[in-house]
Parts: sequence; structure tokens; C-alpha cells
Amino acid sequence: MLRLDYLSCILTISSTILLGRRCWEGWALCAINSVIICVIGLRTAQTGFIPANLFCLVVSAMNLYSWRRART
Repeated sequence: MLRLDYLSCILTISSTILLGRRCWEGWALCAINSVIICVIGLRTAQTGFIPANLFCLVVSAMNLYSWRRART
């Protein structure tokens, strides 16, 4: 069985490193991690994770769009 908490931990660390290096893939990993945290929230009935991470998902998408537009 895949442990989503460990996967989320790895994605958090990886995305932080990539964002620190100004790589756009960090934004993509942040978005994937937000979805995983929403799934964890559903599975564990900790529904407070869901709106917070949907908000993070939207902010990540907007930041990625702005960052990519500024680079071209």
C-alpha cells in the first residue's frame, strides 16, 4: 500500500528545493502535493485540509502562470 503521507513529505521537500532553484517543476510538484493532501484529508475525515489545499492549488497555478509568462 502506498503511504500518501510519505509521498507528500517527499513532494514537499522536492518542490521546495526546485522552487529554490527557480525551476518551474517545483510549482507542478506543489500542485500534485496539494491534491494528495486533499485525498489524505478525505480519507482521514480531516476536512480542514481540503479548502486550504484547494486554495494552495489555485495560488500555485497562478504563480506558475505568472512565472512562465515573465520568463518568456
